[in-house]
Formats: sequence, structure tokens, C-alpha cells
Amino acid sequence: MVSGDYLGMSLSITDMDTENLTYFGYCSEGEFRLQKCRECGFIRYPPGTACPWCANRSFEWVLVEGQGEVHSYGEVHHAVQKSLSEKVPYMILVVDLDVQKGKPTEHEALRVAGNLVDEDGELASPELIGKVGIGTRVRMVFHKVSNGLALPFWTLDKNTEQPGTPWRYPEN
Repeated sequence: MVSGDYLGMSLSITDMDTENLTYFGYCSEGEFRLQKCRECGFIRYPPGTACPWCANRSFEWVLVEGQGEVHSYGEVHHAVQKSLSEKVPYMILVVDLDVQKGKPTEHEALRVAGNLVDEDGELASPELIGKVGIGTRVRMVFHKVSNGLALPFWTLDKNTEQPGTPWRYPEN
């Protein structure tokens, strides 16, 4: 079992959850690795016991480039966790990875969720949140929680061209 504390919240992964133990273990080493099916060749997220496309249980862990563009997002203004109440607003992103985009169909992508953070790994400020929308280019960064456990987050990818004005939900 691995466990740790993030912003006052206790996190743990039991020994029976071998896929997540392995996934978060790679994250703690600064590597973004996902399962690739040995039958159909598709990469999957979140980690699981079988391929969602062909149901094959045989896979290998492959290193994946943690870059992509925002597919969707949510801004949290009322924290569910008390420890996050001082951090609102914060942003949760769903990111289309550059890897496997448009597969297995043209409308699909390998999508990974995570919070938006700044360059220092802190939850993004309202000013940064206001600049991010659908189409914004991001890259993955990791926050070490404990040995064997790190959380993957998203930050602006300053090495790629950003859209002029990313689409954002209308504000009231």
C-alpha cells in the first residue's frame, strides 16, 4: 500500500489495486506511462484490468508524451473537500493527448483528466484560469505526495503555439 497527504486530504492505494499502484508509481518517478493492449495496440486511460476496445487482458506499460490540448474543463467555485475551500476557484481539465488522437474513431482521443497548476505546481490562480479554455495547449507535470505516489497535473505548454483566443464557456 502507498499513502500520502495532499492539501490536507489523505490519499491511499491498496496493494490489491495493482494497476493504479503501478501507474502512480511511474508518476512518482516523473514518468507518464499508460497501458498498451498487446492485441489491438490501443493505449488506455485510466488504468484497468482489460482493454475497453477488445477486452484483452494482456498489456505493456509504455512511456507516453504528456502533451495535448484541452478538450473540456470545469471551474470549481464551491469545493467539496474542506481542504480545498481556500483554493477556489480551481480548474479541472480533460486533455486530448497528442498520442492516439483520432483513434479508434475520428471523434475519439486518449483523454486524461487533471487539475491545472502553475509552473511551480500550485493550483492555478484565477488569472491563469481565465487564460485557459478549449484548445489551450498543456503539458503534464507531477506533484510528489510520497514514495511511490505522485499526482499528474497540467500546466500551460509554453513550448508550443497557443490558440489566439481559446473557447470558454460564457460567464454570467
